Amino acid sequence: MATNGSEPLIRVRGLTVGFGGPTVLENLDIDVRRGEILAIVGGSGTGKSVLMRAILGLVRPQGGTIEAFGEKIGPHGPSLDIERRWGVLFQFGALFSSLTVAQNVAVPMHEFLNLPNSLIEGIAGIKIELVGLKEWDFEKYPSELSGGMIKRAALARALALDPEVVFLDEPTAGLDPIAASEFDALIADLRNTLGLTVVMVTHDLDTLHAIVDRVAVIGEKRVLVEGDLDAMRRFDHPWVRSYFGGERARAAFE
Repeated sequence: MATNGSEPLIRVRGLTVGFGGPTVLENLDIDVRRGEILAIVGGSGTGKSVLMRAILGLVRPQGGTIEAFGEKIGPHGPSLDIERRWGVLFQFGALFSSLTVAQNVAVPMHEFLNLPNSLIEGIAGIKIELVGLKEWDFEKYPSELSGGMIKRAALARALALDPEVVFLDEPTAGLDPIAASEFDALIADLRNTLGLTVVMVTHDLDTLHAIVDRVAVIGEKRVLVEGDLDAMRRFDHPWVRSYFGGERARAAFE
């Protein structure tokens, strides 16, 4: 569980991001606490993925500051040390189609670690089995995998360097309810066993109910409200009331 009294692992202050027109995010503040599963939610086009990409250094902010592990992230993105301390599961997995599962998982290790190929292959195998795939999946290509298996393989790659923080972009999108529930359980188990901090962009109400410690709602270019699900239900804002108080939400939270 989150360590509420500790300094945040990631601190965002006054973040402003735009792409030549109106700003997408403006003076946004948010913290990521050690050990928590933080969900970032919001309506379509509100900047959820933009926020995550700005933290990762994939989008250059127009203003504000981002700190990770006590180090300020500069205009050219995070240092190699910071990049080694977090992993990313992009939406739809973003696996390299020409590489096998094992080769995909090995990519970060080849990039950051000076290890013999045999050791990298062994570590890749451990990571693949950690996320629930089997030894006979190692040599499969992404085209041979189901949607759930692609997510698991991409998660194994995100875990390749033993990160402290894992970012997940719509991790259950495209999965059937059973596969989505199993993936949620996997995330919770990995957080608990590995001591991970998890930041996920999601719209999945079942995920919010099942495993999330804290929710941050993005809207009107900023964080409208953050807290647990009870705080979401109490917050008086039209979108938040509709999202957390509608029929689908009541069904998910029963």
